[in-house]
Order: sequence, then structure tokens, then C-alpha cells
Amino acid sequence: MANHDPQRVVTGKVRLSFVHLTSPYARNGQEPKYSATLLIPKSDVATKQRMDAAVNAAIQEGVEKRWNGVRPPQISIPIYDGDGVKPSDGLPFGPECKGHWVLTASSKADRKPEIVDLQLNPILNATDVYSGMYAHVSIRFFAYFSSGKKGIGCGLGNVQKVADGEPLAGGKSAADDFASLAATEPAPYGAQPAYGQPQPGYGQPPQQPSYGVPQSGYGQAPQPPYAQPGYAPQPQPGYGQVPQQGYPQQPQQPVQFDPITGKPLNGPVMGI
Repeated sequence: MANHDPQRVVTGKVRLSFVHLTSPYARNGQEPKYSATLLIPKSDVATKQRMDAAVNAAIQEGVEKRWNGVRPPQISIPIYDGDGVKPSDGLPFGPECKGHWVLTASSKADRKPEIVDLQLNPILNATDVYSGMYAHVSIRFFAYFSSGKKGIGCGLGNVQKVADGEPLAGGKSAADDFASLAATEPAPYGAQPAYGQPQPGYGQPPQQPSYGVPQSGYGQAPQPPYAQPGYAPQPQPGYGQVPQQGYPQQPQQPVQFDPITGKPLNGPVMGI
């Protein structure tokens, strides 16, 4: 095809990481750019072959147009082995990179990539675009000569989301961070108990009294044992009186009169 660009590649199904596709991101104080890291399965041999061919085409462009006809002995290539180490710090790539080729593509802030679904409809909800999703991505390799460095860069084109995946945000939620602390901290003063939780003494039926033992009304002042509804209390013998000290008093006998003399009887013999 006459319009074929040998430096451009549309990948197979790849996983995206470090996604900045909905707004440009400035990395380490550099120029803000749209970007994403592509995790290309090593099993996708066809995509890797197309990328290698596009890199060679970009190198040829560099020799002809940017490097004064000379091929540098060392050329920086932006495709890395996810089973190896990162070029930035020499540390191993993350576990999500194992078994993949790792490639970062970016575009300037004035070149926002189009993001579409499988039916080519634009994806407008930013939450649908995230690190961990799967996509087809169009990329273009190019030669650069900047600040004395010569190499091959990778430009970001458009993105077609093909499937959701486990997010690669790498952070924890607030619930994960503080769940263990919530169980040990005392409840704030005045806090209400959780709805539906049983509370000591609340909503439980009162205990039944023993048979024959007078009980005060629930929440009312106790009543004296003689009080009955509708009846005035009657005085009871000895109730409320101070007991007398000493020997107990003998009950008094009724006074008898002599039928002969009419005087009180002083002895058992009448008429005296």
C-alpha cells in the first residue's frame, strides 16, 4: 500500500500500565504528555516482529535525516524485557511485567489520543480507562537526536479498549489501611450503637418476681404494703408506734362491781 507507514504498528491485545490517557501528565518535572506503558505478551510473536521491523525503519530514517548519515554504535531502543531489570535503576520489573515485553509510548499535550470501545464508540467516562485494562494500541517509532543522545522513541497514537482487567493502581483503600484500627479504638463519647445490635438491658423483658413478694411498679416509687387502690389505709395495731422498753405489759381485766354493796369488788368475797 502506498500509504503504508513502516514505522507504525497496531498491536495485538496488550495490557496497559501507568495510564495517563485522559489528561497529560508531567513526569519528573518534564513536559506534560499523554502516555501509557504497554505490556506485550511474549507469546504474541506477530506483534513483536512488527515492532522490530518498525524500529529498523526508524533507525534507517535516523541515519538518513537526523544522524548525518552515520549509524551510532549504541542506539537506545525503548523495548525492554519484563523478565529482566529496569534501565532506570537496575531493579527488577514488577510482577505484572513477567513474561512480557515492556514499552512506554507517549504523545504531546496537543495530541490527545482517541479512546474507543470494540464498536469504535468513544469512551467518555474516565473511570473506564485505567491501568490494568486490555487494549489495542497504535504506536509509531521514530529516531531522535536530543541533548547529544541518539536513539529511537515511541509515539502514542490511539487506543481501543478490548477488555477490563485487574487494576494495577498499586495502592490500598482506606478500609484496608484502617480496618484493624477501627476495632481497637474506643467509640467517641455520645456515639450511638450500631443499629440492630443488642444492648445490655435494653429491650429485654423485666424479670418476674417471686410469687407473693410485693414488687414496686416498673419505674414507679414503691408503695406501702397496706395500700390498695381505692381504699384509704387503716391503722394497724402497733404499726408505726415506738415499742415500750422493759417488761411487756399485761392486758388489763375489766372492773367488776359487788351486787350487794354496789362498790367495786376488791376481792373474791362479795359484801366486804
